[in-house]
Amino acid sequence: MTAVRAVVLPETGARLELTEVALAPPGPGEVLVRLHASGVCHSDQNAIDGTAPTRCPAVLGHEGAGVVEQTGPGVALRPGQPVALSWIPWCGRCEECLRGLSHLCRAAWEAMGHGGLLDGTSRLTRTRDGATLYHYSLLSTFAERAVVAERSCVPLEAEVPFEIAALVGCAVATGVGAVWNTAGVRPGQRVAVIGCGGVGLSAILGAVAAGAGTVVAVDLDEDKLAFALELGATAAVRWAGSAEATAAEVRAASGGGVDDAIEATGRPEAAQAAFLSTRARGAAVLVGIPRADAELRLPALSVPRMERRVLGSLYGSTQPARDFPTILALYRSGRLPLDRLISHRLPLDEAEAAFALLRSGSARRVVLDLTPQ
Repeated sequence: MTAVRAVVLPETGARLELTEVALAPPGPGEVLVRLHASGVCHSDQNAIDGTAPTRCPAVLGHEGAGVVEQTGPGVALRPGQPVALSWIPWCGRCEECLRGLSHLCRAAWEAMGHGGLLDGTSRLTRTRDGATLYHYSLLSTFAERAVVAERSCVPLEAEVPFEIAALVGCAVATGVGAVWNTAGVRPGQRVAVIGCGGVGLSAILGAVAAGAGTVVAVDLDEDKLAFALELGATAAVRWAGSAEATAAEVRAASGGGVDDAIEATGRPEAAQAAFLSTRARGAAVLVGIPRADAELRLPALSVPRMERRVLGSLYGSTQPARDFPTILALYRSGRLPLDRLISHRLPLDEAEAAFALLRSGSARRVVLDLTPQ
């Protein structure tokens, strides 16, 4: 067993606790990773406040990068390899994987719900009382080390900063992938992005990199809209109080409606605005995670008459082994300035402060610096 410091959510709605955790060694197909950085994502906040039911007590965190320290049986990775972590370690055998939808892997999603790794068991116990702790999204990166499936690991080039690689593990892949993979944005097309948090700003960067001719940013916050323009958005629209009024502003700013409207808030009214912002054959791409009881009302007639579409996008329809290297290559070339997304860097023992920043809306992306001292 390896003793590590980790941030634990004792129960839904509770304050986070920094405590010592015992980490079991990696089993078959697993690796031990010394984490160097972890992003603070809104999905973790969803676990804290109960929007996404999470088995507790749990070690949170699902955006991580670090260095492989130890491997279990049957693993090809070697100690010393830098890796970015993906929270979907696809099984390769279920129906979804065989259809090329590894991000929807049934086995991974079932295991995630139980709070263990792929075999359904936990590698985490609390040192002070021996209580079992549960994994979050098959990773648990709010810790100094993590045991994860080898298939969660994407090897990195040595010059890629860990904080950038960590963000690619969720928010960046989700936003960029929604544009590239789910929507399939082509050069010259019109795009709107509703919600300029970490995922939405990543979608804006992805749309600019894809050559979109028009990129309309939508948010309540003027500072976020100003930053979206700095990243390459061609127009900014402040939320106008209703889906209909906001969509009218987007249609005006885009010259008659967009081809793809990326919704990155999880709010039904934002999803409705995305749909109403599209022109003929346009698609509302719904990325944000709504509450389980949320419902979406749309004008049905425009679906056949205008061929408007609604597309779900989970994890940006990402295949990590394919997409992470592409995203990071564009970062290294300067076409995806992902470093500009990071507004705050905090140590592990300030995780509660990191979430206060996230909830305040004043931060773009917060990264926990886990660099070994």
